[in-house]
Amino acid sequence: MAELTPLSQKVHEALKKLGATNPDALRTTDDVVRVTRLPKGMTNNALMDLIAKGYTKRVTRQKTAGYYATK
Repeated sequence: MAELTPLSQKVHEALKKLGATNPDALRTTDDVVRVTRLPKGMTNNALMDLIAKGYTKRVTRQKTAGYYATK
């Protein structure tokens, strides 16, 4: 995780802490915001960075997207 920013690392650790490590245990952005106590925009930017680097997957659902850690 050396190539991740401190913000991205914090969000990635929050996903793991929430137990979002497989497609059956998805968590929303709001769940991550509650744990990290970061603004929603910063959290979304960190999630997009994690997705681009392959650390997180996004699953589209009916109303909100769900995220889970892959690495």
